[in-house]
Amino acid sequence: MRIKKNSSGNSTINEFELLTAYRSTGDLELLGKLYEQYMPLVFGLCLKYFRDEEQSKDAVMQIFEELVKKLKVHEVSNFKSWLYTLTRNHCLMILRSSSKHEMLSIDENFMENEAFVHLNLEDDTEEKLAIMAKCIDDLPSEQKISINLFYLEQRCYKEVADVTGFDLSKVKSYIQNGKRNLKICIEKNSEH
Repeated sequence: MRIKKNSSGNSTINEFELLTAYRSTGDLELLGKLYEQYMPLVFGLCLKYFRDEEQSKDAVMQIFEELVKKLKVHEVSNFKSWLYTLTRNHCLMILRSSSKHEMLSIDENFMENEAFVHLNLEDDTEEKLAIMAKCIDDLPSEQKISINLFYLEQRCYKEVADVTGFDLSKVKSYIQNGKRNLKICIEKNSEH
């Protein structure tokens, strides 16, 4: 394994090599080395969502457990970005399952043309989450089911098709149209 010096002179192990080695060996020590450098960032993001130190510490460990499984099946090219999305989705799922909020996790690539309205979760969080939940509920059932499976449960198109029985091309269409309808609804309800 190659060790590089970063700009501050500290040694870092190439992330790609660690990911590749972990995928081929399943060695948790390799994954631990990779995750360790991002634990403060993961904790900070969890703290932003939960506003509770103990719950955030627990989430850091739960996310590591998710990594153990998910990195074996997902090809990851940008670990930091992928981990950020995984962490955010983990936090949102916990908040949603606690029935405090109904929401849909939306990652940075939610709209291919990047025209999706980005919700600032620090201002008017309750109102924005309520708008999002209402807009999801207002989607046609095929779109709502496909969006939930694809984004919330992080399933691929084929898995959505297998779970729902929808044709693969229909799944892609439902997700694309659902994203567009969700965007329009959120923009319309956020203007008042």
